[in-house]
Amino acid sequence: MSLFHEMTKKPWLVDPVGAEGVQEVGAFFLPHGKVGLRVFLVVVTVIFTLMTIAYADRMLFANWLPMPEPWVLWLNTALLIVSGIAMQVARNGAQQDNISGVRDGLVWAGVLTVAFLTGQLYVWQQMVDLGYYANTNTANAFFYLLTAIHGLHMAGGLVAWWRSFSRMWRGASVTDIRLSVELCTTYWHYLLLIWLVLFALLLLS
Repeated sequence: MSLFHEMTKKPWLVDPVGAEGVQEVGAFFLPHGKVGLRVFLVVVTVIFTLMTIAYADRMLFANWLPMPEPWVLWLNTALLIVSGIAMQVARNGAQQDNISGVRDGLVWAGVLTVAFLTGQLYVWQQMVDLGYYANTNTANAFFYLLTAIHGLHMAGGLVAWWRSFSRMWRGASVTDIRLSVELCTTYWHYLLLIWLVLFALLLLS
């Protein structure tokens, strides 16, 4: 290789995208899916942090009337925890090339997440039946807002879950779905952490 070629190279113009959608920067390799998920989680963290700060600040006002905590919220929390465990089972199966572990983990994670969302809707119905409407008190409005946004993110996660599950159902190998299962697991654990923080905040108020 000539000295002139070495002196005139422009490494910043080299296409950083490698095979199979992998971002290559020097010796650092990161799939595009992981990059996108991390950026998305940063945005979601900012959103939930701002809402949590607003919630904590509004609690200090004299007209703040806290809502009761239905026991179903405890059950829903347990369902989400077990769902996260099931996703971890799927991830472990993917890392060990164990298709049955992936299948069992994904099935249970999906079923338990749907049960969690159904339970959240049931809590909403309970609150409405008791007269805790969103427009009657700020505490009520925050409860519906926080649980709704979290629920929407969980529902979005189910879309990604379905893509992984359907690919596996159509006969995709563990290698083909390993990355998507890992991303789903990370997302599930993150939303579980978010829910635990929100649930603790609701209990403290």
